[in-house]
Amino acid sequence: MLPSTKSSTRIYKAIEALEILHGGAFTTIQDLGRRGYQRFGTPTAGAMDLTSLRLANRLVQNDEGQACLEITFVGLRLVALRDLVIAITGGDLTPKVDGSPLSMWQTVSVRENSQISFTGVRDGIRSYLSVAGGIQVPEIMGSKSTYIRAGIGGFEGRPLKKGDRLRIGRQRSGLSLCRIKEVFIPRYGGKWKTRVIMGPQDDYFSKQGIETFTSSEYTITPQSDRMGYRLQGPVIEHREDADIISDATCLGSIQVPGHGFPFILLADRQTTGGYPKIATAISVDLYNLGQAKPGDKIQFSPINVVEAHEIRKSYERRMKQCIDILPRMNQKVQFHPHNT
Repeated sequence: MLPSTKSSTRIYKAIEALEILHGGAFTTIQDLGRRGYQRFGTPTAGAMDLTSLRLANRLVQNDEGQACLEITFVGLRLVALRDLVIAITGGDLTPKVDGSPLSMWQTVSVRENSQISFTGVRDGIRSYLSVAGGIQVPEIMGSKSTYIRAGIGGFEGRPLKKGDRLRIGRQRSGLSLCRIKEVFIPRYGGKWKTRVIMGPQDDYFSKQGIETFTSSEYTITPQSDRMGYRLQGPVIEHREDADIISDATCLGSIQVPGHGFPFILLADRQTTGGYPKIATAISVDLYNLGQAKPGDKIQFSPINVVEAHEIRKSYERRMKQCIDILPRMNQKVQFHPHNT
């Protein structure tokens, strides 16, 4: 029985739209994140690549913050339980519908009983699937995002698995097919330039340690997940102690424990930590970094706060331009035919 909350009432009125045939490597429901609760020890969670989530929603004329599927690596298979309008953005995991290639970065219509699958990593590591009407699950502390470690949000607080059925809200009338222009579509690759603001505890590191951090290349290790990326590379030298009195962390905090290897805190990060933070990665670069995978290389480049603010403003202008100029294809929604 659904709990008697306002959110659940909305779900009850929503319609079943997708059934999971195979959950894949790691598929969760995410939105913009759970904000305003870190002081209570609750991480924000949310999409690792917020740019892709926002654009996926705009392509199907949802609000930018609607919940989407975050698909990591490959293996997800699902079936449409009704005619749907969807969009897929982010990493290219070779999406297909009924075995045929499924276009990314544009609005796509799929027929009832069509099967959607993600079959191989080409570029990036996370795809975002939006559905017109938005995926409807209960809101927990103002967000539908899944936070696995606490078992909250999303679909029963866990990754999706076979047999799960997802509901969507009401689709807006007069949906048009549209796409993102080629110039705005990112290419990820395997090397990442990440701009950072030094501190707040960069004084815990020697001059040589700072030089090592800003001039070296680091490799993302397999011991990386939504909580953060563990990096391997040249050792960053502390002045003396590698511990601090635990204080607040934020998205992009770069901790350096006693072993000297940096750790970038991401969407599911803890809210406090006891290791010195040599720098903080800027948000714009972190969204792209959400597409990085084990084996990829990262280099850090220091900038100042003023520069970071200008980069953010430029990013938002670009996002607005990208969204505003989505070309209308001037045609009614046509649903993808079944293969025969």
